[in-house]
Amino acid sequence: MSGLAEPDAAAGVPGAHAEPGSPAPRAYRIGEVAEANGLSLRSLRHWDEIGLLVPSGRTVGGFREYTDADLERLLLIRRMKPLGYSLEQMGELLDVVDEVDAPGRPAALAAWLDDARERQAELRRKAGMADEFVERLAHVVADASA
Repeated sequence: MSGLAEPDAAAGVPGAHAEPGSPAPRAYRIGEVAEANGLSLRSLRHWDEIGLLVPSGRTVGGFREYTDADLERLLLIRRMKPLGYSLEQMGELLDVVDEVDAPGRPAALAAWLDDARERQAELRRKAGMADEFVERLAHVVADASA
């Protein structure tokens, strides 16, 4: 367990807190989330344990249930990975994202954005080098086949 308090009985039931007459929000099991996102169950469990991606609910049997909001958070995490962010850095950024009323939040977010742009530029530079390599290798192969 991650040390979190057990949710109340209704928290693990999809739609238990939905407005009357509205459809129950969709809940996704860990296996569905892992398969749809090309992740291992182990990664999702680890991210839960360290607080990076904590599912919004659990079934009565204790199975993790992810909501659409959880999947949006997962998308942020997955988009940070190629930029080389560590799990700790991801958690720090998500803390800033989550702390809507925190003093200094706009400046902190701007700093994260600047860092992300620098990492993005470096990836583009590397992608350009990879493109050049593939083009050169294609010429070598064409010459060898001639």
